[in-house]
Amino acid sequence: MQNSPVPFSMWSQEFLIPKEPISEDCLYLNVWTSASSPKDKLPVVVWIYGGGFASGGSAVPIYDGEAMAKKGIIFVSINYRVGIFGFFAHAQLTKESEYHSSGNYGLLDQLAALKWVRNNIAQFGGDPKNLTIAGQSAGAMSVNCLVASPLAKNLFQKAIAESGASFTRQNNSLKFAELEGDKIMQSLNVTSIDAMRTIPAEGLMKKAKGQYAPIIDGYFLPASIVDIFNRGAQNKVPLLTGWNEEEGLLRSPIKNAADYKKQIKETYSEDAPTLLKYYPANNDSEAVISQQNLPRDAFFGIQNYTWANMESEQGLPVYVYRFVRRPPATGEYKKFGAFHTAEVPYAYNNLAFVDRPWEPIDYQLANTMCSYWANFIKNGNPNQSGLPRWPSYQTNANEIMLLGESVESAVMPDKEGLDFLFKISSGKRKL
Repeated sequence: MQNSPVPFSMWSQEFLIPKEPISEDCLYLNVWTSASSPKDKLPVVVWIYGGGFASGGSAVPIYDGEAMAKKGIIFVSINYRVGIFGFFAHAQLTKESEYHSSGNYGLLDQLAALKWVRNNIAQFGGDPKNLTIAGQSAGAMSVNCLVASPLAKNLFQKAIAESGASFTRQNNSLKFAELEGDKIMQSLNVTSIDAMRTIPAEGLMKKAKGQYAPIIDGYFLPASIVDIFNRGAQNKVPLLTGWNEEEGLLRSPIKNAADYKKQIKETYSEDAPTLLKYYPANNDSEAVISQQNLPRDAFFGIQNYTWANMESEQGLPVYVYRFVRRPPATGEYKKFGAFHTAEVPYAYNNLAFVDRPWEPIDYQLANTMCSYWANFIKNGNPNQSGLPRWPSYQTNANEIMLLGESVESAVMPDKEGLDFLFKISSGKRKL
């Protein structure tokens, strides 16, 4: 259940689920396989979609699994509940729960899907002991939660997280989420969960306004993501992660240099002068670039950068990318550049599903990226003969892969800005 999707901002129809059907009866998954026998034991990837925990679905065209299946990988895409149906918490729900918690139902859906895959994928020729979880945006945040959750232990062996994690964001507590649930219940003019259950799903979806996201529920997530990783208590698996060059998701009009600097000073007070060194505004043109780069790094970059640092410091294999290719476009889509989600059709070689004036370099990049992703899914390392070498990420070198018109390794751009953002963020990491 979710609002009927319509194209908006940088997302054309190919990046959204089809308009029909939308239903409460939604917990299904899809399997693409090239196996000829259960004995093949092919590697498996389970795809978890994004959508801000409010929308999304496995039927999005760019999530097609055929190209991966042709590379000898079983591609599984799953559904999970979103919005109020996936992340509503309330004291009455907690009381009736056998595990004394509520909320995080969408994450529990993902857990159930992973258990189904573990128990059934061999019938499709898959190896349940060689499974990778992968996702983008809220899907990557979900991957982050699954890596952190003790309930997901031994369900997967590798993780891919594209543009999303929760290291400096504060995960809400169960108590806070229950109080928010009270407010939502009051807005519906009901006093019990039983009364809420009599409201048709479409009515709930339209009337129950709230911010729905994973919480520290004491069950799926026993503590915040950063605390779990600081203790080394996460599921320790190889990681492929990164983010895009222009995915700042600007929420307000671009300001001139003077107004931008004023906003930075008001928002960051004593930290503003240093922040303006890394995201400067000496003139209006420079201010435009900084207003794109700062939200990119503050909202996405810092999350996946911190994850990469923590995993690498704990001796785990990590591979980091920056997607810099600006997909060719026409009309209003020209201005968005390497936008949030732009890398997905390249990574899974699904350019054919997107109506863009693709150039030869785009097909070449898609073939390269899909090979990297497939290699990582197979053996935890994206490299193979014939591809540019992708160095493992080390905190003393900070080498990453730039994925664009050329594919090459480089020291991470914006490292100093990311380090400063981490320093002033609310997340705390042991150094």
